[in-house]
Amino acid sequence: MTDVWKLVHAERAALLADLRDLPDDRWDTPSLCPGWTVHDVLAHLVDTARTTRTRFVLGMLRARMDFDRQNAAGVARERGATPEETLRRFAACLPLTATPPAPLATRWVEMVVHGEDIRRPLGIVRPYGPAAVAGAVQVQARTSVSFGGARETVSGLCLRATDADLVIGSGTEVTGTALALLLAVSGRPVRPGELVGPGAAVLARAE
Repeated sequence: MTDVWKLVHAERAALLADLRDLPDDRWDTPSLCPGWTVHDVLAHLVDTARTTRTRFVLGMLRARMDFDRQNAAGVARERGATPEETLRRFAACLPLTATPPAPLATRWVEMVVHGEDIRRPLGIVRPYGPAAVAGAVQVQARTSVSFGGARETVSGLCLRATDADLVIGSGTEVTGTALALLLAVSGRPVRPGELVGPGAAVLARAE
């Protein structure tokens, strides 16, 4: 996590490569984000990659301070008429370093979580570095739910990764890979058996 933009740029390139040859009929596959297709999620990533602090503030004002409305407007703006057009827009974003007014590490969290929002429904497996993903779990664990994190969600839990040096909290234990923990604390469903321990049920109810 010491070089966030290096991680983000590599992840954008990896996602672009994974989607470049995706058949047209797969782009309407429902993502892990309720109400969004995988095409919508990619358009959202284009929008956030282009969002500066000023653009974020102006967007929130136009959305009357409604974060969901702002996100929907961004998807509508950046979703191309075809998947190929959206992919071209995403490719143009690969080197960008724009960011909304949020901790820089959230750019990495976003790329992993939204990457899995797309990949998992499509059956695409991405080998992430467990240590970097563990860093993303730490970011989510200290960020409040109101800002897209999981601080309140993980209160009273002990998160323990099986593939990285990561232990967070001292309560009811939930164990799994760093990626499975990240998805669960970010409100995404995980596969049966990916998380174990009495705390797994608590995270499942938070999805």
